[in-house]
Amino acid sequence: MIDLRALSAGVALLALATTGTANATDCPGNPGALGTSRTLVIEPTEHIRLGLMQYRETLPLADREVVLTFDDGPLPPHTSRILDTLAAECVKATFFVVGQMARAYPDLLRQTHAAGHTIASHSQNHPLTFHRMSRAQAHSQVERGIVSIAAVLGDRDAIAPFFRIPGLMRGRTIENYLASRDLMTWSADFPADDWKRISAREIMARALRRLEARGRGMLLLHDIKRNTAAALPGLLRELKRRGYRIVHVVPATKDRPKTATLPEQWRWGSRGRKKRTASAKIKWTMEPLSTKPVLAAPDPEGFGLAGSFAPGAIIDLPRPQTFAAAVRGEVPLPPQSPWPRLAQEEHGEHEDEPIVTHSVASADEAVLPDQAALPEQAELPAPGLASFGDGNGLVSIFAAPAILKRQAMFPQARRGRIAARQKTRPRKRRVARKQVGLLELLFGSPRRATSSAGRHRRYQYR
Repeated sequence: MIDLRALSAGVALLALATTGTANATDCPGNPGALGTSRTLVIEPTEHIRLGLMQYRETLPLADREVVLTFDDGPLPPHTSRILDTLAAECVKATFFVVGQMARAYPDLLRQTHAAGHTIASHSQNHPLTFHRMSRAQAHSQVERGIVSIAAVLGDRDAIAPFFRIPGLMRGRTIENYLASRDLMTWSADFPADDWKRISAREIMARALRRLEARGRGMLLLHDIKRNTAAALPGLLRELKRRGYRIVHVVPATKDRPKTATLPEQWRWGSRGRKKRTASAKIKWTMEPLSTKPVLAAPDPEGFGLAGSFAPGAIIDLPRPQTFAAAVRGEVPLPPQSPWPRLAQEEHGEHEDEPIVTHSVASADEAVLPDQAALPEQAELPAPGLASFGDGNGLVSIFAAPAILKRQAMFPQARRGRIAARQKTRPRKRRVARKQVGLLELLFGSPRRATSSAGRHRRYQYR
């Protein structure tokens, strides 16, 4: 069964591809020019905001189609160079003109319009405050810009009902105002950053890289920049080499009906975006365990047993005699004795000496060696007084009263010094009072003042 919706989309794309086709061979003097592939006629009241940089909808372009837009002009000689480059390649573009620039260079604006490019408004003075303007301020900027352009061209209908907010500083007030005036708000799909301090080569590189990422769209440029004018010839040649086509956008009129499109074609940029749906949310579930986890029984080999607890199947351990002695109630001994006496017994020496039985039951009955055989304890000399810091012996005992007397006199001397300092303070106070009295006599009584910070206080005299 034939899908009517898909068939309609195919017919619409065919109509887009064949509307206003201008082959490169039609360009006089340059048969290999890029040219303008078609003219797209749109109705501004049906789609009021365009540009994927800020909005969900954009121009209904096919794959590998590009719309060139230029802002902030006209300004010689850069706008003149751009017009010459476009004319050499037979390319049509859209120029968003500033009102005061149109009045400053009217001949350049008329030349742009005579070349067949679309002329739209970009405000009167290019303010970057549209996002916080009132409705009256927005009305003044928009209306004065249109009036200035119309005064130069001599026809208000020569201006397309398109408007690009300066700096793309959009706001609810300006967007609602433009919609009430049936003006289509143009943003952009991607810029080339030519308003920054970058070279012409970098402008072309950024434009192509972002165009390749989307595959189509409207490019934002500025015809008042020298590097933009220098980058445009190479950019058009590279677009031609990569198979891109230029589309010229004009508004619909009574004599020029709009191009047939489908709603999905205005939202081609939103297909690559991931939409947040309810099914995409992570769901956490708690599943109770049916039975408790059962750990595996330990392997007997982990305890040194080769079989299933077989009495004779014991693996040889480093010190098996220690465990055997503990089972018989004896004190376990290390495999090698650190005492020389035991080492001599192992070689059979001193057989006449009593043997100490290493068992728990006979530990108290063990025969100890004769204490007289032990060596005598060394006698240390009595400590001298010199070891306590007094080389004269008993002299320090007689000097103790003098030391105590000096220590008793120290607090009195300290109290005397403190009293001496206190006697001089009343005199300093009297001198200070005399000085204050003299100041009062000369300047008046003092008043307390506080600094602006409220932290430092001082006296001021009236």
